[in-house]
Amino acid sequence: MEKEIPDRLTTLGHPQRLALFRLLMRRYPNRLPAGEIAAVLGQKASTTSAYLSALQQVGLITQERAGTSLLYSVDMTTVRQTFDFLFTDCGRGRPDLLSPAQGPIPMTDLKYNVLFICTGNSARSIFAETLLRHAGGDRFTVYSAGAKPKSELNPFAVDLLRSKGFDTSALRAKNIQEFTQPGAPVFDFVFTVCDQAANEECAAWSGQPISGHWGVPDPVKATGTDAEKSLAFQAAYAALKHRIEAFAALPFGSLDRIALQNAVDDIGREKDLSK
Repeated sequence: MEKEIPDRLTTLGHPQRLALFRLLMRRYPNRLPAGEIAAVLGQKASTTSAYLSALQQVGLITQERAGTSLLYSVDMTTVRQTFDFLFTDCGRGRPDLLSPAQGPIPMTDLKYNVLFICTGNSARSIFAETLLRHAGGDRFTVYSAGAKPKSELNPFAVDLLRSKGFDTSALRAKNIQEFTQPGAPVFDFVFTVCDQAANEECAAWSGQPISGHWGVPDPVKATGTDAEKSLAFQAAYAALKHRIEAFAALPFGSLDRIALQNAVDDIGREKDLSK
């Protein structure tokens, strides 16, 4: 282990390789094709391929073939081993260096603040906000926001929520900056529900919340008749409902932060069972 650490740190010492690694961390547990990685980072395909190869050689990422595509993801076991080694060897296990997010702190006796992020905050994140507020009862205070919010909610999304019996009068499109100002809530959980929002580089949240990516296809991009568009919104709603009900059912009182992070990642890997 010790002889591998310098190679990993050297590889991550390159700014663009570090940016690629951070992107895959943000999108974990998803696996991304090289083409999408190159597009997000604004790189040539050959450059991205070289960076991926370097990260793979030191064990920080894995490669998997799906049909004709090669998909990449962080190797979380190796990442944990690397961080653990740095803490125990370089840090000598000092408790004042241990991040609160790494310690086995039970998540008990709390009302959790949860934020769902999308690009437009007009449909998917609004669905998530509404669904968790309903499924979680008084255990959660739920918010949603957009990196580039629309000026109004999507009418198909609003109509769908109303048809399900939800009160939509208090819902509004919000900018993520609203939740980065002084006095904003400190979040326990932050979820991205669209790939574009997850791909964007942003500052770390205060309080070190547990994070997850539950990407759902954008129903706003659906084309065709109103009936066909409505089906796209129904599919997005169903996919989020399945994941949020699984999240709300977690035994929060008996799980520490690490176990909760693993549970959130597992939910992100699940397929929509309603299909």
